Amino acid sequence: MNIHIRINEEGALRNQRYAFTDKFTLVSELMQNARRAGARRIEIAYDDATGILRVVDDGRGIADFQKLLTFNESGWDNETCDHERPFGIGFSKCLYAASRCIVSSRDQKIDFVTSEALARQPVEVHDIAPLSHTAVELHGVQLPDLKFRLHAICSGFPVRVWFNGAELPRIHAVDQLPFMNTHIGQVYLRGTGDGKYTRNTLMFLQGLCVARPSFFEGFQVNVVHLDARQFVARLPDRDKLIDEDDQTKRVYACMKWLWRQMLHDAKSSLGAEEFVEAFFDVMRYWQHVDLINDVPALPTCLTHRISGYPIQEGYEGRCYLAAPDKCVTRAEVVDGSVHLVDLDAVSSENAAGWMFAKARDYTVLSTLELHPEHWVHPYVDAIKEESIRAKAINEQCRMTLDGRWVTPQVILCDAVEISIGADCVTVTDVGVYCDGVIFIPPGEWTGEAVRQASDFIDSDNRFLEEDRDADRSALADLIDRLRSVDPQSTLGSLLQELRLENYPLLRGKTFQLQIGHAHGKHVIDVLPAPVAHAALAQGRS
Repeated sequence: MNIHIRINEEGALRNQRYAFTDKFTLVSELMQNARRAGARRIEIAYDDATGILRVVDDGRGIADFQKLLTFNESGWDNETCDHERPFGIGFSKCLYAASRCIVSSRDQKIDFVTSEALARQPVEVHDIAPLSHTAVELHGVQLPDLKFRLHAICSGFPVRVWFNGAELPRIHAVDQLPFMNTHIGQVYLRGTGDGKYTRNTLMFLQGLCVARPSFFEGFQVNVVHLDARQFVARLPDRDKLIDEDDQTKRVYACMKWLWRQMLHDAKSSLGAEEFVEAFFDVMRYWQHVDLINDVPALPTCLTHRISGYPIQEGYEGRCYLAAPDKCVTRAEVVDGSVHLVDLDAVSSENAAGWMFAKARDYTVLSTLELHPEHWVHPYVDAIKEESIRAKAINEQCRMTLDGRWVTPQVILCDAVEISIGADCVTVTDVGVYCDGVIFIPPGEWTGEAVRQASDFIDSDNRFLEEDRDADRSALADLIDRLRSVDPQSTLGSLLQELRLENYPLLRGKTFQLQIGHAHGKHVIDVLPAPVAHAALAQGRS
């Protein structure tokens, strides 16, 4: 006994209604048919109240109405079939979406109830006066928000489209942007002139979108119109490519190659600094950073001054770094006027190294984002954690901080000496953490140094903000207590925290202060100049 494949025609007709996942596909299919018929203008009208959709085009029209109602047989000429691979199922969506269908083209017309046609009842073709257009009118169609959806459907369509009398914008169409012809189709790259590239890419096949980013703004997108001879859309909605992952890789490989050509042109026409500033982000994303291996300027996004107090940032940004005003040049690096250093993110192991680099006014460079053969690598010093040392100069006292999260030794001293090999610097204005010790010179009072000891992130990756604030306050209080060895030094420590020099009204004034004079209140008097000089002289003696 032999068996062979059969098709249950009744079942196929019945189940075809469930093939389409998008109700708006019927509109895009009618637009697609008009385009293939050579239309230069498509007019769409829709009335929400009556549910009547009318699509009119000025194409060649329908030569054989039987082809219109024949499933899986396109009816297009050989050239169209070879170039576009039509499936012959597009018009069937109209049969399932509408209750009545009227089609007029050339000198013929059909008008039928779709349920009867799907029940395989004959549809009579009527002769009419010759028309210069083709009109499809569908009744009982539910297309809410059709205008909004048409904006997306038409954005890359090659034929002009009107909806309810107003022309729809086609901002991504082939005739709207400066496309480049490639082996995969026509490609528009955003940012080739100014480097303001985008990672978002729209892909169109036969004028309809087959790949769309989740979010983009208008023209801020790359656009690709794929060659229909090489790419095929998935049935039935044609909103995705067959073998989408592999085909997308092909597209991006082409875009990467195009960008390299564009970058070569920009490199030859622009100055070194202008080129790296405008196009380094592009080179980084498309993996062309080798193009600046011989360019005598460094991108400012890779170089930073240490402008603030280095801390373990945790979930915060590197607020202690600032971008330079201009590109660092090769001449500045070679002659030593700019000293480049490579430092890992601030940690408890290298915080003192960051303080060393800050004291020396070194420029921090992110070398990992440069090609291994870039000219700058021999000129960059790498600060190794094991080579960093810190010690107190004239230690005054020490005590363990009893913090919530960190418990380092705290040493009060006249200065902190940080050394890397035989090279050393002295710090007197801020705290320094190294090897489990926080060194506190005279200029430190804030308690911020605990943030060099820890990032305050626990094993569950939670940022412990309350513990950070508590430990910072605890260190500030400990510093105050350790400095309270006599009344004058205690008051001096407290006054330093107030930053009184920031108040112009107080500058140059001399005060007499009595602590806790009555009922715990303080008495402050401003001394006149002669008395003030005498008080100061007495204080010095």
